[in-house]
Amino acid sequence: MRRFLVENLNARDGVCVITGPEARHMTRVLRMEAGDRFVIMDGKGSRFLASIESATRQGVKVVLEKPLPKPSPSPVTIALCQALLKSGPMDYLIQKTSELGVDHIHPFSSLRTITMIKTERLSNRMRHWREIAKNSAKQSGRAVPAQIDFPLTFGELSVKWKEKRCIKAILWEGEGATDLKGLLRGSSREGKFVGMVGPEGGFAGKEIELAADAGFIPVTLGNRILRSETAAMTMVAIVQYEWGDLGVM
Repeated sequence: MRRFLVENLNARDGVCVITGPEARHMTRVLRMEAGDRFVIMDGKGSRFLASIESATRQGVKVVLEKPLPKPSPSPVTIALCQALLKSGPMDYLIQKTSELGVDHIHPFSSLRTITMIKTERLSNRMRHWREIAKNSAKQSGRAVPAQIDFPLTFGELSVKWKEKRCIKAILWEGEGATDLKGLLRGSSREGKFVGMVGPEGGFAGKEIELAADAGFIPVTLGNRILRSETAAMTMVAIVQYEWGDLGVM
């Protein structure tokens, strides 16, 4: 059954009107008509079985037939601290890590970050990223989309996480002893995991020292040289498999 995410449902007596891109997608792309049923999500965890009552240029009038059970959340909350990448790889990373169940994405700039976002373009970029996260939530059946924060510097991000009590790991190609799987299996299961992934050029040595001072444990994913977006997706998948709900029947 098709799924749609509409924030601020503003339902009255079990009826609401959908406008904007979702309404256009329903009527112009999918050619949905009166009587068609679907699942509607409010982005806050609630889901409803709904049907179209009528569709006009002003919007799609929808009847909320009944609430649906909330999907079981993953046992682990995952925050991904990701160095800024070029627009294509960054979009792909947000899409796929959102599908894998990441809860928060914290973009940041580092010493070797190539891509920088101009201040006047930041609002549009944030809106674009959050729309990708919303679409990924619809596609994967997530009740709540991944939250995406405004970019910080590496130093600001390290300070932000320094006092947080959880398992924190930073991917580093210079680490030869501790791998991510070993770290997870050797630690008591925590309710939260924070992973940090650098840009294509990797982290500078002093950044690793700063991250370690903030409690991040340097880990490796093995001998393969992965693109930054691939490394981020791999990290999230491993954490979900070891501590979360990936592969659970």
